[in-house]
Amino acid sequence: MRALLYAAALVLALIMVAPILGAWRRGAAPARRTRHDELVKDPVCQTYVVLSRAVTAEVDGVPTHFCSQQCAARFVRGERRR
Repeated sequence: MRALLYAAALVLALIMVAPILGAWRRGAAPARRTRHDELVKDPVCQTYVVLSRAVTAEVDGVPTHFCSQQCAARFVRGERRR
């Protein structure tokens, strides 16, 4: 009777651990990059900014990304760094 109980416990433990071991054997899935993780370059001060935190303004129909409102205003005024 005891052996049957131990065997049942072992089977349950294997059922619970099998998905974890399978994932470990396959290796971790590569981290997915989202569009918000991309770095964009501010055309005024040349700083790289994470897209999700960038100030975006449409200039001549093209979305342009800036590190701050100040850089966006400088860009609109024509103070562009090259």
